[in-house]
Amino acid sequence: MPTMSQLSDQELLANQVRLPQHVVHRSFVAETVVLNLRTGKYHGLNPTAGKMLEALAVAPTVRASVPELAREYGVEPAKVESDLIVLCQGLLQRGLIEIVDADPA
Repeated sequence: MPTMSQLSDQELLANQVRLPQHVVHRSFVAETVVLNLRTGKYHGLNPTAGKMLEALAVAPTVRASVPELAREYGVEPAKVESDLIVLCQGLLQRGLIEIVDADPA
């Protein structure tokens, strides 16, 4: 499975991400709490990042989640793409998401 350091921003946008089995999350009004069961660390996401995580969970690629999020928040798709890249990089570094291997060999 590729790691974040092996992916360019465009490659990240073209891939699907998911929560690994060792990560659970729960959304609340003010934040989404993400727990890495391997490390025991909790991570809080603001409501916008929580919504992005929800969109990523059902999108076939990171890029595919952009149009809906851009409409919902009334911002340019390029801004959403940029914010998603930053979010995904942070979540990948913490082991909270993983890249889906589209071609398991």
